[in-house]
Amino acid sequence: MKQALICLALLVLYVSLMGPFTRYMQQKPYAEKLGYVAAPEVLQFVAADQAPMISAGLVFKVLVYFGTLVEMAQNKIYLPPDYPGMFKLIQGALRLDPYNMDSYYFSQAILTWDVGRVKEANALLEYGMKYRTWDWYLPLFAGFNYGYFLKDYENAAKYYKKASELSGADLYTRLAARYMYESGNTAYAISYLSVMVKSARNEAIKKSFVVRLAALQGIYQIEQALEQWKKTHSTLPDSVVHLQKEGYLSDIPLDPYGGDFYIDADGTVKTTSQMSYAGAESYKKQKAAESADKAQ
Repeated sequence: MKQALICLALLVLYVSLMGPFTRYMQQKPYAEKLGYVAAPEVLQFVAADQAPMISAGLVFKVLVYFGTLVEMAQNKIYLPPDYPGMFKLIQGALRLDPYNMDSYYFSQAILTWDVGRVKEANALLEYGMKYRTWDWYLPLFAGFNYGYFLKDYENAAKYYKKASELSGADLYTRLAARYMYESGNTAYAISYLSVMVKSARNEAIKKSFVVRLAALQGIYQIEQALEQWKKTHSTLPDSVVHLQKEGYLSDIPLDPYGGDFYIDADGTVKTTSQMSYAGAESYKKQKAAESADKAQ
């Protein structure tokens, strides 16, 4: 009897919290709907035995929100994503259910590349490894982050070794051995993203990876042409177009984010989009403003 009363009280509390929360969310502008989430401690108390279900609901909300933004961006409609809101929801979801793999996929897809919060992403991955002890994807993600973004090769090697042991394949050990001492290696990122594209279960995240992979492949194509140029020239080419005109590039790659590839003064291949739809839009506005100033 006592246990039944406790369950009833928890159910009443859940309804009393979620009712106003749902009305509040429905009344907010869509782009801001992720701006509120209850504290993890409150969610844990309310969720009780339903923690995995509520965790999945929070992650689903984030994925739907992000998927809509991806679709809008691809249709040239850009709204600034609510990254802090998404991060807070993912954190809450993992406190409720540390086994929820979609949370880790999302953190790795968005926190690292789009937001630059690599240490926070790794903290979530390392938290997940305590529970998903069989899962070789989590150390794979962490190993890549440590090697590519943070240049922490000791930890990168440790996690690649763990991924290799758990997966039963030496692919990740070989990848680490090949690229570990090269910082920011484009081929390294392409190899990693190719694996991510194949393994991504959510379509929005998969699309995000596919676009970034295409951008990196364009950069790599220009880098290879630039290396050939350097073998016979003592100075850098004037532009990517110059490389193409001189026969080092058959075609100039297209930046899927809508920017233009260029060669920086130090010989680094970059893009005006900075590999984001927002960056491409910002660059276009800047150029339009400069043209308007010159016209005046």
